[in-house]
Amino acid sequence: MSRQEALEQYSKALKQGQKNYKDCVLHGRYPYPQVLDEILDDSMVAGRVDMGVIEVPTEAITGTKTAGRRSAFAANFMPLLDTDSEFAYKWMDLCAAHLGDEGIRDPIRCYEYLGRFYVQEGNKRVSVLKSYDAPTVPGYVIRVIPLWSEDPAIQAYYDFMRSYQMTGLYRVYFSRAGSFVKLQAALGYEPDHVWTEQERQKFVSGFTYFRDAFKKLGGESLPVTAADALLVWLRVYPFEKLKTTPAAELVKTLSTVWADVKVLAHADPISVSTETPEQKEGAEPSTGLWGRLVKAVFPNHLHVAFINEHCPEESDWARAHDLGRQYLEAVMGSQVTVEILNGVQPGDGAVAAMEAVIADGAQVLFATTPPLIDACRKIAAKYPHVRVLNCSASMPYTAVRTYYCRIYEGKFITGAIAGAMSRDGLIGYVASNPIFGVPASINAFALGARLTNPRARIQLRWSCAEEDPMGALAAEGVDLISNRDIPTPDRVREPWGLCQLQPDGTLRSLASPYWHWGNFYVKIVRSIFSGGWDALSSKDGSRAVNYWWGMSSRAIDVLLSPELPDGVRHLVEILRQGVAGGSIEPFQREIISQDGTVRNSGDQWFSPEEILHMDWLCDCVDGSIPPFEALLPMSRSIVRLQGVYRDQIPPEKEGTLL
Repeated sequence: MSRQEALEQYSKALKQGQKNYKDCVLHGRYPYPQVLDEILDDSMVAGRVDMGVIEVPTEAITGTKTAGRRSAFAANFMPLLDTDSEFAYKWMDLCAAHLGDEGIRDPIRCYEYLGRFYVQEGNKRVSVLKSYDAPTVPGYVIRVIPLWSEDPAIQAYYDFMRSYQMTGLYRVYFSRAGSFVKLQAALGYEPDHVWTEQERQKFVSGFTYFRDAFKKLGGESLPVTAADALLVWLRVYPFEKLKTTPAAELVKTLSTVWADVKVLAHADPISVSTETPEQKEGAEPSTGLWGRLVKAVFPNHLHVAFINEHCPEESDWARAHDLGRQYLEAVMGSQVTVEILNGVQPGDGAVAAMEAVIADGAQVLFATTPPLIDACRKIAAKYPHVRVLNCSASMPYTAVRTYYCRIYEGKFITGAIAGAMSRDGLIGYVASNPIFGVPASINAFALGARLTNPRARIQLRWSCAEEDPMGALAAEGVDLISNRDIPTPDRVREPWGLCQLQPDGTLRSLASPYWHWGNFYVKIVRSIFSGGWDALSSKDGSRAVNYWWGMSSRAIDVLLSPELPDGVRHLVEILRQGVAGGSIEPFQREIISQDGTVRNSGDQWFSPEEILHMDWLCDCVDGSIPPFEALLPMSRSIVRLQGVYRDQIPPEKEGTLL
């Protein structure tokens, strides 16, 4: 390289440095490289590890060890000193060496802290290599290990240190703990699989293409990493697609899930919608100007498809949704065309089935079970004009809306019935699975029982962890037991709901919450007609939407046995009206959890998110939430998807990533 060429490279780098410096000053950011000695003191350090010489990613070099020569560089390590300075001459000498026969061979010396590198020796070498967009630089590295804390950044770093032992790569860095095991699963590896050199090279090759797409979409401005974004992308596309997809097409595929990438940066990624659309049921847009505009912009006919994992003849859950479908057709009439697919199994078959109904003209898809969420995500990415909904809770996907019901409101009422009818205050409760909303239902039932019987105690059992929890409770002398709820009120199978043990050993059903999915489906379709769907998109466009409606929407109610005493029946009606009208809130009272923590002093309202994500039990509940290892095999798949501790469960190879 000639001296003139080195000067031209320095001048180019100088302009980049000056631009970066001005931009930092304009936006109130520190304009020079960070100094590790000013960030860190020994009280924050758990230890230091000699990593030897490794390939250091240049994009991760963000500072210097000491303050010397700090003002010679902008924050991006580009030079700030004039071209006639001694510094510039030395920089140009290194530039010539970089492109000469020998190149820059001496490794820099640096410290690594929380995934970022701080140079002790070799600042100008780093600057030269960064000016040529060199991906890595050889460096002798000392890792500084921070003290463990509950800080999410520290937890993520400790997770990275474990993953580094398996990958040997600094590029695989996530902003959240627990993400690496999901990557291992997505790649088809066991959680503790150590990558071979071939596997490492294959990943780096594909990840380099992906990181370029991430940057083109503005990823560097987000508080997430390219590896975070890759996990989102891998929920829809296979890793092998990275190397075979042209750069422009790769950017396009990433843009289909970009909203979900941005959601990662949101402190509250899921918007829980607890209210039905504002338009009253049965109301039509006015005949004035606004009414004409609404009719011109929004559809007046919809093709709706229901995707059921099981057949209604074989599954009460599928039958409940099918009754909802029938109700939708009866109420909406010619305004909707309805298509039904039954027995659709999760996976590629579900994707193909959904594509088939879309080809037939379907504009709205209701997938009625959580395992279909993976197919829903792929369809939503491929067909952004189709409105896709999945019957599940707390899924962080902006393109797929999820829906469920606040069944805990009905449980509160049946708990009050149990307390009123209990002789000794000992009441049994059989819970299904430790998934979102179930602890809230247990607690609401317990609080309802305490409302009518201050001595009530709830004996908790789990059908997901033992074969005959009802029999076990009956054997212990418990004569009132809350069993599995009925999905529909027209098909009563005893023992259902709240049951009373009879002298002959049989169980008599007294009351049960139930779903009325038809009311939900009608209100959602009407919200699309009226513009309510799009209004919610505008309001919460940066977050995923989870419909979580309760008794006020008439999506759930409580079925009572004709044999229920009149006084108790009157009490139920008072509670039903209070809960539906908002004057009675099950959790607005003093609540102490099993560990003695005061969860509510009595004058607070829990947010919908706090209720949905409860993972604790009231102190009047005897029993605990079973760990994943204690679950029966048939329950493990749903808990992986919807479990209150799902983020702590190592994912299965090539399974659904959340």
